[in-house]
Amino acid sequence: MGLKEILQHDLTEAIRSRDELKSGTIRMVLTAITNEEVSGKEARTLTEAEIITVLSREAKKRREAAEAFSDGGRPDRAEREKLEGEFIVTYLPAQLSENEIKQLIAEAIAKTGASGPAGMGQVMKIISPKIAGKADGGTVSALVKAALSGGN
Repeated sequence: MGLKEILQHDLTEAIRSRDELKSGTIRMVLTAITNEEVSGKEARTLTEAEIITVLSREAKKRREAAEAFSDGGRPDRAEREKLEGEFIVTYLPAQLSENEIKQLIAEAIAKTGASGPAGMGQVMKIISPKIAGKADGGTVSALVKAALSGGN
């Protein structure tokens, strides 16, 4: 059973158990997946990797919205966004630890021979497919920058 089918099954279960948070969140995620499928010149079915990318994007939206609501003095909405984000993350693959990311960065630097900030693009090109959905891009970017500038 693919990720989309699991989401649809979990939506049915959430509706049956009258869990508004889960059912609403899964509906939003399924809508985002459907929108991604029909965007472009012709409709297509997303691969598992593309669905994970959509889930990652939705989780990131929830994190950012929670921060914005907190800063705006709306703790009730911030809490809901935070819970939605945490629920979406349960469908994502296990996140890589900082040490695992640093190890991948070291391997990519050794492979490309990159040095200094100018080599960041080469390193990111090699690392990006390996970390897709498993780590936050901003965190990885910061760690690559630190590794290339001499700090580790």
